[in-house]
Amino acid sequence: MLATSSTPMHAAVLIAGAGDVGMRVASRFAALGHPVFALRRHPPGAAPPGVTWVRGDLTDPGSLAALPKVATVVYAPTPAARDEAAYRAIFPDGLRHLVEALPAAPARTVFASSTAVYGEHGGDWVDEDTPPDPPGFNGRILLEAEHWLGTASVGGVSVRLAGLYGPGRTQLLDRLREGKAAVPRGQGVYANRIHVDDAAAALVHVARLADPAPVYLGVDDTPLPIDVLYGDLATLVGSPPPPDGPPPAGVGNKRLSNARLRASGFRCTWPDAREGYAALV
Repeated sequence: MLATSSTPMHAAVLIAGAGDVGMRVASRFAALGHPVFALRRHPPGAAPPGVTWVRGDLTDPGSLAALPKVATVVYAPTPAARDEAAYRAIFPDGLRHLVEALPAAPARTVFASSTAVYGEHGGDWVDEDTPPDPPGFNGRILLEAEHWLGTASVGGVSVRLAGLYGPGRTQLLDRLREGKAAVPRGQGVYANRIHVDDAAAALVHVARLADPAPVYLGVDDTPLPIDVLYGDLATLVGSPPPPDGPPPAGVGNKRLSNARLRASGFRCTWPDAREGYAALV
């Protein structure tokens, strides 16, 4: 897919925050022939082929003293809780702890951020040039981490991921089966999604670009009205259409564009969430 790369073949990669997304990224780098180190507080037994566990806690700088020298870092941790203190401990404090603990500056550092940095746009298109306006503490803290990364000399790139779905992320299908999902029918309120495997592929793709932009939107090709997406998925799982209800709170209505990511050469395996969900059923 790529003509040029910032991460030479066999150059080492560190995945900081080796959870679901992080380990999907790790497996992709390992398959490309890169030595991969995966940082976790409590590594769970044997590592996958091509991956070496590194024990460390991003909230405890003293635990990061033995980090390996790597060419590329992918920063994709999950906060311990959904509150402001936990988010700040991981973003941006944990990011700063990691960068300061590395034995040498990496050529590329990719931060798995979120489209939570955007606010209300009345269903209009949003891209990387749209000014962020985070409605919640999570978006504000993530944006702070992005800004800090941009000032560090570590080849920082932020990928703002939309709502993830995929294996192990089927809560929406469960809610539809249980009749617990409502939709703002006919109001033109949009859902923006990306399959977790496409999200991981996008992080690897951006990490390997020779001259990336500072920010990319990680989203599929097809923003959908929520009532259309939920209605099609209800049919998919054999459930009645969801009832009318308010739009999701604290998210903002917008259509996210992946034009910049596509222009860099990336293509989603699942460009439409309806196809991706169908593959899960």
